[in-house]
Amino acid sequence: MNIYVKIVLYVVLVGGIFTILWRGGQLMRLSNYVRGTREELEKCTWPTWAELKGSTVVIMIALGLLGGFTYAVDSLFFAVFHLLT
Repeated sequence: MNIYVKIVLYVVLVGGIFTILWRGGQLMRLSNYVRGTREELEKCTWPTWAELKGSTVVIMIALGLLGGFTYAVDSLFFAVFHLLT
């Protein structure tokens, strides 16, 4: 197929899909959703750089503790099952 024929087919396909979505009201629903999302994001308060660093440290400590606990319990179960077999 000629490249120009492919381009025309893609344009007709995209235009048809756009028309179907527009007549069905889907584009208006999408527009309202995006508008509402932007309004809600403007109401949010974002953390400062210091708060973000502090939260990151807390999460890293919690992950370390959880990993250590998981390792300890796994080692304990391994030792118990090793003794039973």
